[in-house]
Amino acid sequence: MHKKLTLSIVSHGHHAHVAILLQHLARLDRSDFEVILTLNVPEPEPALLATLPYPVRLIQNPTPKGFGANHNAAFLESAGDYFVILNPDIELPEDPFGPLLELAQRDSLNICAPVIVDADGQVEDSARNFPTPYGLFKRLVCRLLGRPILPDALRQDSDTLQPDWVAGMFVMVPRAIYQQLGGFNDDYFLYFEDVEFGARARLAGCHIVVCKRARVIHQAQRDSHRQLRFMWWHVQSAAKFFRSTVYLRVLMRRVARPE
Repeated sequence: MHKKLTLSIVSHGHHAHVAILLQHLARLDRSDFEVILTLNVPEPEPALLATLPYPVRLIQNPTPKGFGANHNAAFLESAGDYFVILNPDIELPEDPFGPLLELAQRDSLNICAPVIVDADGQVEDSARNFPTPYGLFKRLVCRLLGRPILPDALRQDSDTLQPDWVAGMFVMVPRAIYQQLGGFNDDYFLYFEDVEFGARARLAGCHIVVCKRARVIHQAQRDSHRQLRFMWWHVQSAAKFFRSTVYLRVLMRRVARPE
């Protein structure tokens, strides 16, 4: 049976989170999706796979890959009309896919995401305008000093938020668009793949939209805030993006067509 959705989940030893997410998916009253689960590091295969009411394909990497490379590899194995990038630490208190599909089907150029909230129900800043070096430095200083970071002012209407990009923890991309854009840029290892993908999508005429009627919970790990190694990778990826021709094209378009 043809599936409308392919959900790509990549685990980096997050077997406990993966088990919860797979169970939440099993509770949905849907038969229109498949799951591709990539184990990026050695870990036990989830024991509940054989009991799930939807198909799961398992990819076990012999050596770890980056965020973008893993999802690009899963896309090559996918069959759904929409490719959904889904973090293992996402929880689904209700079905987000109905509202997202409704929004996606309004316009074939829509790349859709739900509202992301933390475990306390507070909305995360997962939908943003494009970063600037100064803005990123300001966020870093605020975080180091323990000061609040004000969320970006986003374009919006009654149904949607319209940021420049959304964090790659939950993104639904039409298959044709993912294929046209060539997926994520493998040159980025762990951070800024989603920013760069959003930039290329916007330059190609796509719309990034957050559906206000779809809401999921993110059990955030915040590795880049706790470990110097992850912080360094984050800084390296940011520098790569700010030096890229994609970022230069974004700046040039902003000058030519200010929004």
